[in-house]
Amino acid sequence: MSLAWPLLGCYTVLVVYASLFPFEGWRAQGVAPWAFLTAPWPRYWTRFDVVANLLGYVPLGALLTVALARAGWPRGAPVLGVVGPALLSLAMEATQTYLPQRVPSQADALLNAIGALIGAVGATVLLRWRVLGSWAQFRARWQQPGGQWAWAVLLLWPLAVLYPTPVPFGTGQFWPRLEAALWRAAEGSPLQAWLPQSPPLAAPSPLTEALLVALSLWLPVLLGYASVRHIGQRSVFALLFGAVAWGSGALSAVLSFGPLHAWAWLTPPTQLGLAAAGAMSLFALPLGSRAAALLAVLAGGLMLGLLNRVPDPAYLGEWLQTWEQGRFSRFHGLSQWLGWLWPWAALAAAARLALRRSEGASYNRRP
Repeated sequence: MSLAWPLLGCYTVLVVYASLFPFEGWRAQGVAPWAFLTAPWPRYWTRFDVVANLLGYVPLGALLTVALARAGWPRGAPVLGVVGPALLSLAMEATQTYLPQRVPSQADALLNAIGALIGAVGATVLLRWRVLGSWAQFRARWQQPGGQWAWAVLLLWPLAVLYPTPVPFGTGQFWPRLEAALWRAAEGSPLQAWLPQSPPLAAPSPLTEALLVALSLWLPVLLGYASVRHIGQRSVFALLFGAVAWGSGALSAVLSFGPLHAWAWLTPPTQLGLAAAGAMSLFALPLGSRAAALLAVLAGGLMLGLLNRVPDPAYLGEWLQTWEQGRFSRFHGLSQWLGWLWPWAALAAAARLALRRSEGASYNRRP
């Protein structure tokens, strides 16, 4: 199966979530869901909204075109690559009619369709120039059987770590918020007495924080090791992932604090965790693919267990205001859910690799 299909599925979910967030206040407002098509054009546009609506659908059009072309529909793929995302956009705008916090607009739908057209045309050109054919050959040389889901999960990692976390790169911390939500829901009801009384969470020691940083980075590294074929390819992946990790950490800080604080996250415990992650990644280079996948499951489970016993730092609330009340207000819920769920998707992908064809899940150590 082409990698385009799982990427298309993941990206479609992201688009739907971003379009309908915050999923609150659903009600009929006395307006037909298609009324936005004949409504006056919006008076005020921001550059951010235009760029987001235009570029947000470019990957959708490109992925659908490639997926359909690989499935044996080369002639109809460009047309469906535009029509499919355009229909999805119309459906999202119509559904926004029932969300008081969202404003449907034919301008947004038009920009979405233009973005899908750009993506479909670009994918068609790349297919005709056989650039994507080379990508298929690249996958055949690099990717382990069944590794497409692991690659799809890894491609989402830079987005998952952008949302502020109590520990750098520490995705998957959901239990403190889930526990608080349960207490709020059960307050004043007989169920409140049945909820466990958890002791106050203590701030992690510097060594624990360093361990969490190391495990948070080691999990995607091991998943990458388990999904490529040769030790030379693992070395290239580790170097590229290291560069992406540094860039993602800096970008998250820039989006939250501003360009002057791009490296504020590089505290001494974080630096120790980065060094430990590098050493652990070097240690894991010669492991077999199945061993790397099993180790990823163990590392991810340990990381989630430790991370969900870490309280939110005092500054996290102020940090989140930039996301929840600023220009990222439409996307902060999406990025938050992605950050919560990414480790679980990584564990599922690693377990799938570990259980798939165990008799042939070895890799060639020659580069």
